[in-house]
Parts: sequence; C-alpha cells; structure tokens
Amino acid sequence: MKLLPTSIISLTVVFSCLAQSKNSKSIDALKNETAISIQSGYDAYKKIALSIWDYAELGYKENKSSTLLQSTLQDNGFTVDAGVAGMPTAFVATYGSGSPIIGILAEYDALPGLSQDNSPTKTVIANKNNGHGCGHHLFGAGSVAAGIEIKKLLEAGKIKGTIKVFGCPAEEGGSGKVYMVREGLFTNVDIVLHWHAWDNNLVFNTSTLAVKTAKFRFYGISSHSSVSPEKGRSALDGVEAMNDMVNMMREHIPQETRIHYVITNGGKAPNVVPEFAEVEYYVRHPDKTTVASVFGRVVKAAEGAALGTETRMEYEVIAGNHDLLINKTLAFNLQTNLEKVGGVKYTAEESDYAKKIQASFLGKLPPINNASVITPLHIEKDQGSTDVGDVSYVVPTGGLFTATWVPGTSPHSWQAVACGGTDIGIKGMIVASKTMAFTAIDLFTNPELIKKAKEELIQSKGDYQYKALVGDRKPALNYRD
Repeated sequence: MKLLPTSIISLTVVFSCLAQSKNSKSIDALKNETAISIQSGYDAYKKIALSIWDYAELGYKENKSSTLLQSTLQDNGFTVDAGVAGMPTAFVATYGSGSPIIGILAEYDALPGLSQDNSPTKTVIANKNNGHGCGHHLFGAGSVAAGIEIKKLLEAGKIKGTIKVFGCPAEEGGSGKVYMVREGLFTNVDIVLHWHAWDNNLVFNTSTLAVKTAKFRFYGISSHSSVSPEKGRSALDGVEAMNDMVNMMREHIPQETRIHYVITNGGKAPNVVPEFAEVEYYVRHPDKTTVASVFGRVVKAAEGAALGTETRMEYEVIAGNHDLLINKTLAFNLQTNLEKVGGVKYTAEESDYAKKIQASFLGKLPPINNASVITPLHIEKDQGSTDVGDVSYVVPTGGLFTATWVPGTSPHSWQAVACGGTDIGIKGMIVASKTMAFTAIDLFTNPELIKKAKEELIQSKGDYQYKALVGDRKPALNYRD
C-alpha cells in the first residue's frame, strides 16, 4: 500500500476543515437572514394569530381559522389541498419539489367554556363561549410563518427540497392528526416539526400519555318518578352504575393509568325517569397497549351496568392517540437552535401585566424572567396527551414549547387565553417560528441529520406495527355538539 506524504495528509485535513467552516458560516447566514425576515413579518403574523384568537372555533368547526391559514399560504405561493382525510377544515400546503420533504404541523382549534378577553383579570366576553386556552391560534400562525420563511429560501434556490405545512384540526379531543396519519399523508415525509404554547421555553424530550376516549349512551324507559316509578328504567342509573364500577376498578389497574369522565346528559327533570343519559370517558396511560386493555374493561363495566339496570347501552369511540415517540437526534438539534434564538423578553409594561396575572395563581410563583430562560434539555414528566403521538410513529418528529404565557400559567385556563391575546403570546410564537425554521435549514442542508433521525425512529418502534386506536371509524366531526 502506497502511503501519502504527511504534508499532503495535513493539507487534506486543512482543506476539509476550511470547507466545513465555510459551510457552517453559510448556514449561519441563512439562519440570520430567516430570523430577520420572520421578525420583519411580526405585525402580519400577529394579525393572523389574533384573528384566530378572536374566532375561537371548536374542533372540526374551525372554518374561518383554517380558511385564513390556507389563504395566507396560497398568497405566498403554496399549493393547498383542502378537506383532506375526510375533515373539511384539514389541509396540506406544499411548496417545492424533491427531497428532503420537511413537514410542519399547525393547529387552530379552541376550547369550550373559556371565554376571556386579554386583560390580566378574569373577564368573560359577552356572547362568546370559547377561548384559546391552549394557544392553538399561536400554534397555527407560528407554524405557517416558519413554513413561509422556508419557502422563501427554496424559491431563492438557497436550499433544495419540499416544505409542507399540515393544517391539523381538532387536537383537543378530536384526534385530527390520527386520520391524516391513517390516510397516509405523512408516508413520504422525511421529518416533521411542531411546537406548542407554554409558560417556559424547552424542547420536547419526554413522551406523552396514550389516550382513548368514548361516549357511553344509555337508553331506558321514561315514566313519572313518583306516580309510576316501577314502570320506568333509568338511563341515568345505568350511567351511575357504570361510574361506580369504574371507580372501584381504579384499585386494580396499573398505577400510571388516568381515567376521567363527565356526565354530558343526565336527564331533563327529577320527576321524569331519564330515558337517555350519556357519559364521556378518557382512558390514559404511557403505553398504548395498556390503554386499549383498560378501555376494554371500562366497556365491560358499561355492559354490566346496562344489564343490572335493565337499560340498553351503546358507545362511540371519539378519539384515540398514541404516546409520543421522542427523537433525541431532533431534540438535540432543536435545543441548539432554541438556545441560538433565545427566550422572550418582557417590556416594563408586560412585566406589570405578568405580575397581575400571577396574582390570580395559587401556590408558589415562578420568577417572571423565566420567560427569557431556555431550559436545559432534560426528561420531564408529562401527563398530557396529543395526536402528534401518532405522527411520531410514522415519521421522525421533533418539537418544542415556548413561553407564550406568563410563567406559572396552566394550560386550559382563562389566564392562558388572556396571555395569548397579547404581545406576550406573539413574542413566544415568534421564538417558535425562528427555532423551527432554523432546524428546517439544518435538515435541508444536512442529509446525515435526517438519516440519523430515521434510524432512531426504527430503533424506537422496534417490532410495533402502527394501528390507529380509533379503529376504522370516520372523523367525529360533531363531537363538540
């Protein structure tokens, strides 16, 4: 074997280092350009987010919200496929061609019963029942902003490939993304990025709980509750008997399990034996197979309750989400870019607002300047659920939280709604947009990063073959009715 002179080897190493340095500077330049562009679009993206905040449309009813995001993407050169996977408010917006294909998730559904203006005290808006207590108006607008900025780089020929923005309805209990996964909309996507409103800045580095939900409906016989009770069979008795049995079952299920329910219909009047009653259940656990098993036992309790009360029972599966598969390759990259972007800095006026919001909290208050801090990458317990979990089983998925709410704010609260209607929320949204755009740039320019993320997904899944927990049912378009 012929050996190269030491001087030639040294020159090869030098040239390689110079090439890497030049490439790094080029990528940094793209990120700086993108950050400036996103910041310059602050007012436009703010207007979109606050419009959706004002619409406050519930799952599968987000007609104006979805239309606004679609038209924004179309105006910026995207091709939009609307009404996908059997959901009128779902869409996929695409720009570019070829590989890699990078996807960004967008959400836009609100929550019922959280009417609130953007003041730091609890103030219900008249004739408005819903509110964005989970910040999905920011999620949708921020993701669209990141997608548009990546499109600009593709259009200028500075990167090559395809960017897709997935308009995902009904995350709150409707499992919109599950139907998109089941329809194969993510099959050829290389990587998916997402984010969520929160009260601090950190990268997803822990799983969520798998969940399955259903409405159990009992049918009895109506009668006068006092004159002829023996002629009636109470559907409400069926619901209550079911609830009693499920509550006794809690002692004999894995301790990480969460079961919660609400009686959505208990009858109309005390002196009429209820001929119809309904209860809605959630079953959660870190493992999707355990969720399926415990849910089966809940169904048996419902069947037993119907038998014992001489009523008839039927149930409808409403939603079902897998746990979230964490991709450490993407998490590390997102963390680097989140630290590069930095957190949310409040003005003096915003700090005063934050203090007033915190005055409504119970317990120990976190420092207000936590909004400007980037949490180190670590594993944190998460008892929530998301349909992003299903996406993570078919394509490498990475995400982050940003401080769109005053530190200490709980999701699904009036305080979250209020913050989301201010520049505090918009600033956090911009942090997320920049971070996702930076990470997308890394993915477009570094094929090895995508390869490593895909290899990690294969290892994480093992032999498991994805199957939707909702089965073959169609989207529950009226689940909020």
